[in-house]
Amino acid sequence: MSEPIRFYFQGRVQEVRSVSPTRTVLQHLREDLHCTGTKEGCAEGDCGACTVVVGSLVDGQLEMRNVNSCIQFLPTLDGKAVFSVEDLRQPDGALHPVQEALVECHGSQCGFCTPGFAMSLWSLYLKQEGQAEPLCRKQIDETLSGNLCRCTGYRPIIDAAHRMGELPAVQFDRAALVAALQTLQRDVMFSYSHDGQTFHAPRTLAELAEVRAANPAATILAGSTDVGLWVTKQMRNLGDVIYVRQVRELHRMAQADGFLEIGAAVSLDDAYQAVCDLYQNDSLTEMWQRFASQPIRSTGTLGGSVANGSPIGDSAPWLIALGAEIVLRSDRGQRAMPLQDFYLDYMKKNWEAGEFVEAVRVPLPRPGLQFRTYKLAKRYDQDISAVCAAYAFTVEDGVVREARIAYGGMAATSRRAPLAEAALNGKPWNEASLKAAMTALAQDYTPLTDMRATASYRMKTAQNLLRRFWLETRPDAALPTTSINAFAYKENAA
Repeated sequence: MSEPIRFYFQGRVQEVRSVSPTRTVLQHLREDLHCTGTKEGCAEGDCGACTVVVGSLVDGQLEMRNVNSCIQFLPTLDGKAVFSVEDLRQPDGALHPVQEALVECHGSQCGFCTPGFAMSLWSLYLKQEGQAEPLCRKQIDETLSGNLCRCTGYRPIIDAAHRMGELPAVQFDRAALVAALQTLQRDVMFSYSHDGQTFHAPRTLAELAEVRAANPAATILAGSTDVGLWVTKQMRNLGDVIYVRQVRELHRMAQADGFLEIGAAVSLDDAYQAVCDLYQNDSLTEMWQRFASQPIRSTGTLGGSVANGSPIGDSAPWLIALGAEIVLRSDRGQRAMPLQDFYLDYMKKNWEAGEFVEAVRVPLPRPGLQFRTYKLAKRYDQDISAVCAAYAFTVEDGVVREARIAYGGMAATSRRAPLAEAALNGKPWNEASLKAAMTALAQDYTPLTDMRATASYRMKTAQNLLRRFWLETRPDAALPTTSINAFAYKENAA
């Protein structure tokens, strides 16, 4: 008999049986529990109207993250807590400071997006508990990056974010939640079945390898930021599902043998944080901030991103340029390869039956490395790239010793530019070498025209980004970011 899904909601443990394993958290809240404050706007994790906060125990510590309930499957809540806008109501019926601030600052008009804004602001409110410093604009903007509003405009909502911290504080009982969640934790794999479909949530790497070998055709699920849309937009039947986010070993990050190894279940936010801490690179930090939205980065994983292998993914180009490796695992053991060798063709990868991604290995910084990554999109925040570029050059005495160039959006996969690299290796890092490499790019790639950009735009901007990299790293009179980046210039001009 299938085990029930167990999670904490509105002060008690909920047990759910007899629903599809791919029923979303949003559907359950609205249609089963009749908590209709949470709204569906886009059903693809873009607009934020469906935002809820999920609490989970990670190494015994409570994590509270704002997530998109429209693309999260209900069984992923097992062992966790979920909070919707209804939970902000105080025991005496009073508004929470987040709600009160939105009212005072006129942060709502039609109100459809407002519950999502309220929940994202509540997640920020929880992070600020006990902090003496007031919120800065950057913190607010990052928190609200996944919430879209079409009628109010963002100024009154941002005003409410500042105002909520000035109102009498309401404390959240973390200890009680931790105690409740501890009773829900499982030591062995959780399997939930309904109508011929099974959702497996292994707890160890050995369990994952075993269930994957037994179900080689099952859908691997990590953050659901892409797979969720297969259900909500494409109406696909996923068959059996193997959920990897509960595997303890896949949450590890450690340095060894010249690499930072990042487990496949580490969130995009945590993975980017770790790499940015290593490289102290402004362009990579900007890529992190522009990669989707905070709820997507909280639930998505770096392992899932590289396994998906989208040709317009933003992580693969800089990972390939740095020389990252992907680690694959099955019940037969482990194998690793350069990430660039993993991508064979459009959505075709170098898999063997029963394999899954165990980790991504990012090389540690090395002397003389000049590294940058750039993203071109129609919007600054939360948009898919038209072109994504990454460059990792080793330059000694003004000569390029090793050039690694990778682009996304220029071919069927994210891949390197061998002819442009050859035009640079062993040559002085000067404008003549740059022009030769820019010309070679036209032979390295034959980009497509689609809804995001024309082929000519992609080629021209790919070449121009290489020139920008040269301007920032040339041995003589390299230009600071403030002289090149339009956004940085505007900030300074202001």
